[in-house]
Amino acid sequence: MTHRANRILQVAGLARVEGEGSLHVRTKGDQVESVELAIYEPPRFFEAFLRGRDFREPPDITARVCGICPVAYQLSACRAIEDACGADVGHRLRALRRLLYCGEWISSHTLHIYLLHAPDFLGFPDGIAMAAAHRETVERGLALKKAGNLIMETIGGRAIHPVNVRVGGFYRVPEFPELRALADTLRHALDDALETVRWVSGFDFPDLDVPHDLLALRDTDGYPLDRGEPVVSTGLRFPSSEFGEHVAEHQVPHSTALHARLDGRMFLTGPLARYTLNSDRLSPLAVSVAADAGLETSCRNPFRSIVVRAVEVVYAVEEALRIIETYERPDRPFVEVSPRAAVGHGITEAPRGLLYHRYEIDAGGRILSADIVPPTAQNQPAIEHDVARLVGRHAALDDHALVSLCERAIRNYDPCISCSAHFLDLTREHR
Repeated sequence: MTHRANRILQVAGLARVEGEGSLHVRTKGDQVESVELAIYEPPRFFEAFLRGRDFREPPDITARVCGICPVAYQLSACRAIEDACGADVGHRLRALRRLLYCGEWISSHTLHIYLLHAPDFLGFPDGIAMAAAHRETVERGLALKKAGNLIMETIGGRAIHPVNVRVGGFYRVPEFPELRALADTLRHALDDALETVRWVSGFDFPDLDVPHDLLALRDTDGYPLDRGEPVVSTGLRFPSSEFGEHVAEHQVPHSTALHARLDGRMFLTGPLARYTLNSDRLSPLAVSVAADAGLETSCRNPFRSIVVRAVEVVYAVEEALRIIETYERPDRPFVEVSPRAAVGHGITEAPRGLLYHRYEIDAGGRILSADIVPPTAQNQPAIEHDVARLVGRHAALDDHALVSLCERAIRNYDPCISCSAHFLDLTREHR
């Protein structure tokens, strides 16, 4: 047990998160003076790169923002450009886009559940060490992830940075035999997904309920993935075109990522928000397994987000099978989209939360301005707030245990800083 008047905990490189970030906690007595989740990657200037480009280029350019969730960037970009141009791709192409998104959810959620998050609950430093003790379990996770990748390869052309997505639809749509082969894999994947829920529901979850406002899409037909209207746990709902009037970004000295507020308040987007605002939109099977896993119709404990993600994987596998079984091959792989001088807005649900794109284009289709608001930037203030609460509650822990708890808390949110990983490096400073 540590009793110290002033403590400074520093995690120079957060492990098992996508990207480069660090954590700085300062305490004085029993009080937490500050918590700073610092994202120190240099600015990547994607919005500046897009200015002056052709209106058909954002899906391919913005996919490079992330190797874990490129489909989210592609589809948010497509929706924003098509909104600006007044284009409607029709229900058959929308179904294929939703199928592609299911693949990304299955792949991304499974990666986080098995290799990034589960080691925290089972006491392993990483997924490799966990695999040595639980080989069959990790192999189940890899098989499930492979099923998600196969969807992206079949619909998107490849699993990483798909190349088949374009404004107006796709460059090519699949033949029936390709989807039948995919369905065989997904039927096995559904068994793995159900077993995943049972597995993670048996973990030991620290007690923590977050008070933040929750923001997610809500769709009139099904659980939100590729479409919907933003809704807030306060009851507020607004069209995508008013996103910028409610969500305001600002700079902070300790991070190269912008922070965001929702009508001036801290908020949370991602699995907890989606589930709490849309649990009634899940399939009957997903509702049943969620109840068996101990989830109520809302969930505000971020440590239990691993269970919510597992339930969402069940839904995504089921939804993919449903789309394949009802597949109507489009007559053409895309609809023609003609540019016009306008502003367009596009929002979809990335695995980590709501992803907003806004583009202004001129009559010739040249992009005049672009704005991209990723989920991690929206969640950063809430993450810092939740870490501060944990540190205050567990101030008696020694530095090693407290830092470990802080890292676990951050990984609950699956922050997507970018695609790299680091080992933990702790320095302690006495004042």
